Amino acid sequence: MAESSLSFIADSLIAKIDSSHIYEASLDIGVYVHLQSFQESLLSIKACLQRVDLEKEQLYSTELFLWEIKHVLHDAENMLDEFEYEILRNEVANVHVNSITKIARFFSSSNPFVFGLRMAKQVKELDKRLYSCKLQVDKCGLRIIDAVGRFENRRNRRIKSSCYSFPHVVIGREEDKEIIIKLLMHHNPCSDDHQSLSVIPIVGMEGLGKTTLAHSVFIDKRIDHSFSFKIWVSVTNGFNIKQVIDQIIQHVTCTRVEVDEQQINQLRNILATRKFLLVLDDVWNEDPLKWDELRNLMSSGMEGSKILVTTRSCSIASMMGTIPSHTLKGLSMEDSWFLFEKIAFKEGEEKKFPDLIKVGREIVNKCGGIPLTITSMGRRLFSKYEIHEWELVRDSEFWDLPGDNLILPALRLRYHHIPTHLKQCFELFSLYPNEFVFHSSEVVSLWAALGFLPSPKKDETLIDVANQCLHELMSRSFLEEFVNFGTSYYFQVHDLKNDLARSIAKEECLMVSSIIQNIPGNVQHLSFAEDDLLAKSFIPKSVVVRTILFPIEGVGASNEAFLNMCVSRYRHLRILDLSDSTYETLPLSIGQMKHLRFLSLERNGKIKRVPDSICKLYNLQVLNLVGCTKLESLPKGLRNLISLRQLGITTKEAVLPENDIADLNSLETLNIESCENLESLFIGIKLPTLRTLSVAKCGSLKSLPLDNNHFPKLETLIVDNCDYLELTKGPDDQSFNLRLKAIRLHSLPQLLTLPCWLQESTNTLQSLIIVDCKNLEIVVLEYILYVSELSL
Repeated sequence: MAESSLSFIADSLIAKIDSSHIYEASLDIGVYVHLQSFQESLLSIKACLQRVDLEKEQLYSTELFLWEIKHVLHDAENMLDEFEYEILRNEVANVHVNSITKIARFFSSSNPFVFGLRMAKQVKELDKRLYSCKLQVDKCGLRIIDAVGRFENRRNRRIKSSCYSFPHVVIGREEDKEIIIKLLMHHNPCSDDHQSLSVIPIVGMEGLGKTTLAHSVFIDKRIDHSFSFKIWVSVTNGFNIKQVIDQIIQHVTCTRVEVDEQQINQLRNILATRKFLLVLDDVWNEDPLKWDELRNLMSSGMEGSKILVTTRSCSIASMMGTIPSHTLKGLSMEDSWFLFEKIAFKEGEEKKFPDLIKVGREIVNKCGGIPLTITSMGRRLFSKYEIHEWELVRDSEFWDLPGDNLILPALRLRYHHIPTHLKQCFELFSLYPNEFVFHSSEVVSLWAALGFLPSPKKDETLIDVANQCLHELMSRSFLEEFVNFGTSYYFQVHDLKNDLARSIAKEECLMVSSIIQNIPGNVQHLSFAEDDLLAKSFIPKSVVVRTILFPIEGVGASNEAFLNMCVSRYRHLRILDLSDSTYETLPLSIGQMKHLRFLSLERNGKIKRVPDSICKLYNLQVLNLVGCTKLESLPKGLRNLISLRQLGITTKEAVLPENDIADLNSLETLNIESCENLESLFIGIKLPTLRTLSVAKCGSLKSLPLDNNHFPKLETLIVDNCDYLELTKGPDDQSFNLRLKAIRLHSLPQLLTLPCWLQESTNTLQSLIIVDCKNLEIVVLEYILYVSELSL
């Protein structure tokens, strides 16, 4: 991962050592003093991380230092993880004894003396390694450098040298231009009539041509006739209000003077008598106080004055805009090719090279409609007529191409400005193929399993924290095609952003494909894109692997040697995704994988049993057995999985172990699918922490009690293809009191009328989808849709 993630890991370790359960347990086995010493070393090394010089000329020695720090911190995570595992194991043991014989102290069910000695030895060794790293920092004399500031200075230099360097021809933006001009010419397009100053945001990712579009509007003759004067200000990331006002005064007064109160008052007087257009180009800063200061000054302008803002951030656009943002999309394929053709060939020359045109169109398709990338590729290939040169560009990742690629530094710069925990979350997308459609629930599970999420605040869960991370990445344009279903989301990551993630995380995150020749020795997170790679190219040297993923549906593991290696060699695995695998069972030793948080056997159509030993995985947060249609029974002892937050079930059993499920006090998501012999659910039990319930393809299911007593925190309900289920069935005097936010009902022939619990959720409902419920009364359906619209 990126270097800045080390501070986040150090903070996480410090917080764990401070936690009450670690404190009590460390006293119990005699390692408290050692842990406190190690915590002090963590604080010291965290301070050292802020002194690292990331300049290229010192990168080699710095990189060695960072790698050593990273290894120590990861080993410390594993050590504390094992410590917490023992605490959880002891907690499970205490649950199953009565109050008289209850184990009074931590680890008394094992040998606390031996465990304490082993822990003390590990902690002292880690402390010694951290101290060695600190000595290395002092010896190298690494300077205090603000890396972000240095990037910003470089960016500012680029802005000063090229802020008015615009192309003479704007391609594919005619419609966008007319929309913006109409908004500027409109007397007052503000959403609130009392606002006299209209602020119109243009939003889009790097390279889409926001600045070019704004400039083409800025120089349009129609604008000249509508505004007394025009002001163009390129805004730096710091949004230095003094510098911005200084530029505005220079444009208005045509003089360069020191800004003081007198000059500002003079500016107010001038603005009050003239209608102006102010363009604030490339706004990054999200500080509302700075924006308020500038807006208050510019609001003294004559009625009809406008501000046009270009930004990459949806949250900035929302903060500044007085009308909905104009979101800039990628160019069409036709416009993209037209732009590329004008740059890559001399006029009329393209007709001589039909082979190049075919490859060129494939290159343009990879550019995703981004003008800056298209321009960069066109310049690279200008006056090059050998087809192998074009094919090299087509077959390479843009990040790997030598030379100047205009959009890549801008993307990397934006990455450097996001918070540390978001960097780790973003980098994990590199394990997925381009154009992959993500669902928030799986992404949340992976982030949580790897410890990438900040600790939840009071009354928050990890789901809440993860959704905040998703929204922030979306607002910064790292995610796109974001579809909201009330409590869950579908989204994609643009190909270029995915390339960025791979470029940054390439030493630790790798998607293995047929073109991969070897796997880096320090790789921690692996995904597999093809079925037959395990036997042919999977020769990992690393023993620190934490993630095994099969992200593409239909691609899974079948190699027994691979499974045995995962279980025996990768002792620190957090994520083991065996979806679409063909194993008939799992090795008993899987119960020894103390660090495992995520285990999926989804869509394994051959597995008949899962060993009971998996119920010793006390750290496990996600267990997915959905689609295991031959699974004869669930493992015994599910109640022992006290950290479990998501559970997916497919089984031949007629009765689920509901009492065990009810004892899962952390369970937030329950997915029951293809349980064909199941007739009833949740009779007499409660699931007090459950937020999402999905019941699908249970052909014999007849009853499903839905009320606040059973599900006090339920937010999302999905019921799909349950032919005999009557959702309206229940006592007449029953009070449901549900507060659902998202409901999906699909293919339910027994649904005849509106369920009472749906009516009671009208004040909270955000998403309602009803599909193929053929016997639902039309009048009722219209009422449901009306209620849904009111609640959005």
